[in-house]
Amino acid sequence: MDQITGRIIKGISGFYYVHDGTETVYECKARGVFRSIGVKPLPGDMVRMEILDRGRALGSILSILPRSSELVRPAAANVDQALLVFSVKDPQPSFNLIDRLLISYYQMSLPVTVAFSKSDLDDGALISEYTDIYRGSGVRMVFFSTHEDEGLEDVRSILRGRITVIAGPSGAGKSSLINRLAPGADMEVGEISPKLKRGRNTTRHTELFCVGKDSFILDTPGFTSFMLEGITENDLRFCYREFEEYGKDCRFADCVHIGETSCAVKKAVDRGLINRVRYENYRMIYADLKAARKY
Repeated sequence: MDQITGRIIKGISGFYYVHDGTETVYECKARGVFRSIGVKPLPGDMVRMEILDRGRALGSILSILPRSSELVRPAAANVDQALLVFSVKDPQPSFNLIDRLLISYYQMSLPVTVAFSKSDLDDGALISEYTDIYRGSGVRMVFFSTHEDEGLEDVRSILRGRITVIAGPSGAGKSSLINRLAPGADMEVGEISPKLKRGRNTTRHTELFCVGKDSFILDTPGFTSFMLEGITENDLRFCYREFEEYGKDCRFADCVHIGETSCAVKKAVDRGLINRVRYENYRMIYADLKAARKY
């Protein structure tokens, strides 16, 4: 039997779908040996597979190649970066949620880009405001519109040659973007709930879509809230890059920039050198982490 190397793009009910790097996707079962050694194939895994029936595109996964990275949520392997999709408006972006996601991916050492959709709904004021919020944070930002075909080439250039996990709240334009990048995905586009002013989730499972040579995007279910794990309130300050320059001048070396006197970070906020939205998000997340530690 022929053997080839391919990438798992999704797994459903014990079946794994392996992209051969060109245009064929093979439906495969994994050998029982994986269960015996406690290893589960994941979307993004490079695998060695045996072709059982080329005409019907059927195969069997023989081995999993070494992983460069592994995500827990969503469960995926070999992811290179993250793209957070939020809308400029309708629904209004939650900057607290953006910060939580940025912190989470920072912990995973994954580069992150924040992509704001529906840029055609803004006259420039909101884009300027959002850019100012992340001034000094080191966060890369891009603005696009699938409706007006604006900024899509900027998004494509970010994705080229990488596996990118795409995350964001329901209704922010994630599915519309994926449909433009990978027309074969045929993603269901969720509507905005008039009552809740947020989108309805349309993604049910984790799946990779090929958007070019060696370029894949990993869709994830939408959400409206996100709990941080594996970080304490005392370490949170290290996730805010704009604090670094001013934190050196705080009176106390272990200053957490909340209640201390002579805090250079708080003074920088008052002087407009650090964006207040970012700082207030920091305060709220700090309080949540501190409260969670008590239980």
